[in-house]
Amino acid sequence: MLPFASCLPGSLLLWALLLLLLGAASPQDSEEPDSYTECTDGYEWDPDSQHCRDIDECRYRYCQHRCVNLPGSFRCQCEPGFQLGPNNRSCVDVNECDMGAPCEQRCFNSYGTFLCRCHQGYELHRDGFSCSDIDECSYSSYLCQYRCVNEPGRFSCHCPQGYQLLATRLCQDIDECESGAHQCSEAQTCVNFHGGYRCVDTNRCLEPYVQVSDNRCLCPASNPLCREQPSSIVHRYMSITSERSVPADVFQIQATSVYPGAYNAFQIRAGNSQGDFYIR
Repeated sequence: MLPFASCLPGSLLLWALLLLLLGAASPQDSEEPDSYTECTDGYEWDPDSQHCRDIDECRYRYCQHRCVNLPGSFRCQCEPGFQLGPNNRSCVDVNECDMGAPCEQRCFNSYGTFLCRCHQGYELHRDGFSCSDIDECSYSSYLCQYRCVNEPGRFSCHCPQGYQLLATRLCQDIDECESGAHQCSEAQTCVNFHGGYRCVDTNRCLEPYVQVSDNRCLCPASNPLCREQPSSIVHRYMSITSERSVPADVFQIQATSVYPGAYNAFQIRAGNSQGDFYIR
């Protein structure tokens, strides 16, 4: 309501014109119209273009690994060997071994990747996944004393007939005579040699000797024919290898005289047809 004031006649028109001028200069009428528009999620108002523009969320580094900006949104991605976590932003390691990794034998998971390994006796191929058997026998000729046989993932040593395996790699002669694994009769003597044995007929003592054991003949002192003969003859069977390039002593033997003044004589009776052995 306008204030009332008294005035002289003719001044009322001037007051009305003043109010009209003041109303034209009102601040409410001088403001620009509000042109701001509310944008949807993922967009922001651009005062220059007077439009809503997409927000590049990737610049805020919401993702642990990689970020892909989308219209009005964004998507996180992980490096190979990882997968998105429950929050769709962080990345967790993928256990490829539990997800059917292409390892032929053994699989070891590591952060962001996996490794293939092979069992003992196998080696990894260049492809990093498959395994092949290692031929240990081809690496060295000293693995086994006699013969090396390659097997899947391992090797084994074998010995010739008449020998047994010792400590998985060495060969030891089997003494068939001592173990009883021979086929000699009671009238024969078992003679062991490297890799086998031989059945030898028990030496029969010739006259005037009398056989007192399997390998001993005795000439009775009461027999006149024994006066010029050795009192006893003892036979010993020995297995000796002849694979020698130079002469060497192979064994020593010593006998004790039963009677004072008696002497002992040694003689090779058999098994030396090629003259490989001699006594000295």
